[in-house]
Amino acid sequence: MSNILIIKHGSLGDLIQANGAIKDIKNFYQNRKVFLLTTQPYAIFMSECPYIDGVIIDKRLPRWNLFYLNNLKKNLKKYNFTKVFDLQNSGRTKFYKRFIITNTEWSSSESSLEMNQKKKDFDKEPVLDRMEIQLKKSGIKTEFVKNIDLSWAISDISRLKKQYANNEYILLFPFCSKKHPKKKWPFFKELILKLKQDFKNRYPILLAPGPNEIELANELNAKVVLDNNEPVDIKILVSLINNAKFIVTNDTGPAHIASHLDKKGIVLFGSHTTARKVSIENFNFKALSANDLKELSVDEVFNVIKSRLN
Repeated sequence: MSNILIIKHGSLGDLIQANGAIKDIKNFYQNRKVFLLTTQPYAIFMSECPYIDGVIIDKRLPRWNLFYLNNLKKNLKKYNFTKVFDLQNSGRTKFYKRFIITNTEWSSSESSLEMNQKKKDFDKEPVLDRMEIQLKKSGIKTEFVKNIDLSWAISDISRLKKQYANNEYILLFPFCSKKHPKKKWPFFKELILKLKQDFKNRYPILLAPGPNEIELANELNAKVVLDNNEPVDIKILVSLINNAKFIVTNDTGPAHIASHLDKKGIVLFGSHTTARKVSIENFNFKALSANDLKELSVDEVFNVIKSRLN
């Protein structure tokens, strides 16, 4: 039997956003097996996704590593893929189309273009709009691409809640990738102080740092959530966000999780992109934007939090 391949290497926020499209693809190909090609950090998490029949890990080694690429090509050929949904739409996946998974029908942003439309113009549209167009071009009913269901990723965190918060809590995500320093709002430490002064013990302030963020988190005078002294895994992260009273975050993966869980919260944007382009705002989850995040004051952020909590 032939199989279907979806390519989505990451990041976490991108994979969260792709969950609706993945579900639509699986619903369309109910009698076929659907596999996901992704990277190691997301393999365990996505292997539990009910819309995926299997996960294939791509190490994304340099293209001059012909030994790796040849082995990847041989491995993928075993699955007899007759359709590839390229949801990554990167230079690397374009390379794969030409040299790794050949003679196979591909769905990509390029195959979604209207006559005389340029890819650079198509890429300016909101990401979920682009996914919807891409799937519709393949005749797929798009019921979930903009209605993302993360219920499968929620687990019981009563043990951690009892340890760190017990009841309601505010969850902050003050960090971001070192590759994108423009995404980082620099005043989280001051915001935490102001939140503590105003709310006293009503809302504990929690942080859920990644593996390389624990030391920085410990400097911010908030409760650092760890699971057996290790950073929480993605399912626990999703569950912490799902149980939070309010979320404040930079434009990172947790922001997309909060958005698609329809949580009350705010995401802070600088000039790197817009909330519209990354399809992140909804009724409960809003964006605060500034040309330079240094221009976004603590008082401005705090006042939004306070008004929306009351």
